[in-house]
Amino acid sequence: MAKVIILGSSNAVATEGHDNTHMVFVGKDRTVMVDCVSSPLLRLEKAGVDFRAVTDLVLTHFHPDHVSGVPLLLMDMWLLGRRSALDVHGLDHTLERVEALMGFYGWSNWPEFFPVAFRRVAEKELTQVLESQEIRMLSSPVRHLIPTIGIRLEHKGSAKVIAYSCDTEPCPEVLRLAAGADVLIHEAAGKGRGHSSAEQAGEVARQAEVRRLLLIHYPTGRHTSDDLVREARGRFQGEVALAEDLMEIELG
Repeated sequence: MAKVIILGSSNAVATEGHDNTHMVFVGKDRTVMVDCVSSPLLRLEKAGVDFRAVTDLVLTHFHPDHVSGVPLLLMDMWLLGRRSALDVHGLDHTLERVEALMGFYGWSNWPEFFPVAFRRVAEKELTQVLESQEIRMLSSPVRHLIPTIGIRLEHKGSAKVIAYSCDTEPCPEVLRLAAGADVLIHEAAGKGRGHSSAEQAGEVARQAEVRRLLLIHYPTGRHTSDDLVREARGRFQGEVALAEDLMEIELG
């Protein structure tokens, strides 16, 4: 069964039971992580995902709460004997910095390191990130503090669509990215530059005419689920819930 697993749901400040926001798509022919934080192999294990099955890593932007786990992911995979290639996708702004970061670790001198291919994603709307027999993943630039992409995941068999806003202010790009989606996973860090409130996420869900809204990247230490869900429901009459760590969303 193809699915998306929420590996973390918190904003930049993780709390007990809520890791920083990242997720993984698990399918028949591709397993795709979206962002990478904390201790990635432990998180994958807790979600029941074999790290050897991961084929792709998509990085939405170069902020620590989204990419801090990349060096550990690559090193641990190597130490545990990975030999198959890994494709890393992202904007040039992101990948340039990831490559520089890995350079500081001297990874070019790690013996018998597995192949890593950096795949630049164009900074334009509805750009194809990857495609397989089962899925198609598209990205669009959104409005954050640095160049950032949101994601649209389309399952070919079931025709189900999951959209992810990533970190963003409300913007037309997210509306088009999420249009008609079965599930919109939208950040709710709070109204302000580069972010959205739960109420704003609800308005995006309403305008995009999605079926279900999951709030993510929310401040897990300060708000109750009722507060955030109530805010979003003030704008969106469909199903609203909080994304929780290790929650699974079936695609088909």
